[in-house]
Amino acid sequence: MTAQGTVFRYNDNVDTDVIIPARYLNTIDPAELASHCMEDIDATFVKRVKPGDIMVAAKNFGCGSSREHAPIAIRASGIACVIAQSFARIFYRNAINIGLPILECPEAYDGIAAGDTVSVDFDTGKITNVTQKRTFQAAPFPPFMKDLIARGGLVNYVKSKLAEKK
Repeated sequence: MTAQGTVFRYNDNVDTDVIIPARYLNTIDPAELASHCMEDIDATFVKRVKPGDIMVAAKNFGCGSSREHAPIAIRASGIACVIAQSFARIFYRNAINIGLPILECPEAYDGIAAGDTVSVDFDTGKITNVTQKRTFQAAPFPPFMKDLIARGGLVNYVKSKLAEKK
């Protein structure tokens, strides 16, 4: 699995209330959530994001409330991968469970600027800043997590495993 796109860059402690403001939690429709993704921190995000783009953040990305709405909004907006120095643990699990690839790589944040083009190889964990011609190494996903993400998250993974047993 690979991804390549333009970078949206954010600082420390981007919480779930900023990713998808609580006033929009009256829906579970991914497209509706995506239409409000990041609007309180980056009002132009939804107008600029394109399928395949990459989000890069500093420390503690996804802190705050434990809500699946946040990674759903990010994924539905078109973001192919989130790279951060660190993630809030519950956000990390929620992201994987809904099929949003996320990588922890502390060095990448300082070596990637907003607007850079970045490619990610999920099999090796290699992150390449195509614009600046720099590479970074994150831990690759273990096979189980790669399979879970490739199938679109935990629910789809379980459904496909159950179907295989029939």
